[in-house]
Amino acid sequence: MSKRWISFDLDGTLMQNPFGAWVFPEIARVISGQLGREHDIVSEMVAEHEQRMSQKRYVDAYDWDDILASRCDAWSIEKMIDIESLVRKHSAMPKVKLLEDGILQMLEEIKKRGFSLAVATNGFYKFQAPVMEALGLLEYFDEIITPERAGTGKPDSAILQKLQGEVIAHVGDRLDHDVQLANRSHVTSILIERNLPEELLKLQPQERANDHGMRLFCLEKWRRECKNPLLLELPELFMPRIVIHSMGELLSALDEQGMGQNSR
Repeated sequence: MSKRWISFDLDGTLMQNPFGAWVFPEIARVISGQLGREHDIVSEMVAEHEQRMSQKRYVDAYDWDDILASRCDAWSIEKMIDIESLVRKHSAMPKVKLLEDGILQMLEEIKKRGFSLAVATNGFYKFQAPVMEALGLLEYFDEIITPERAGTGKPDSAILQKLQGEVIAHVGDRLDHDVQLANRSHVTSILIERNLPEELLKLQPQERANDHGMRLFCLEKWRRECKNPLLLELPELFMPRIVIHSMGELLSALDEQGMGQNSR
């Protein structure tokens, strides 16, 4: 019987990784020490990342070791940092965390209903697996798709084509990466947004996506993701089909869409 998949983003969807609060600050301290002065190497790395993304170099854009090496070359200093080692060093609670209570139980319940679970992330495996392992996530997923393994990254729909069978839905927290990926792939796009305004929280997940207030909310979110406050209209490609405010709503949303049970 063909597998039926539900794929998940990781960072901002299921977990908090240690990059922002721990890994990048340590990189900045080491590089500043090598240069003998304070230097914001992280901003340079992020700028290089964004440039590579704009060029659709999705694998290169998340190769943080290569990005750091290129910045070290520019400053004529030796790259003395192995980022994977830093991630492993900082992959311990509370430096990393699940974003909600009950996430592991929710994943277990989806598997009990006959679905296969996949991760579709733009983080390299060597950076994501230590965090997933520390949080108990690793054992729940049948496939972990990462850019260096797939040869591409989100929002390229080819990343989901690595899954053998039918992809039912993709769950993520970004419009530009996750919702666009799902819509391009013709699978159900499920946006998780934990900061919904009260008037949208009153609606059911399926109703939210059709609400004018949700469209305005998504337009503002898209402007932030694009770093362009002047965008006037949200293309349909970036509009989710289902909007949940917590993982606790996912099972009921799947049931409402008729996706809650797998044929056996």
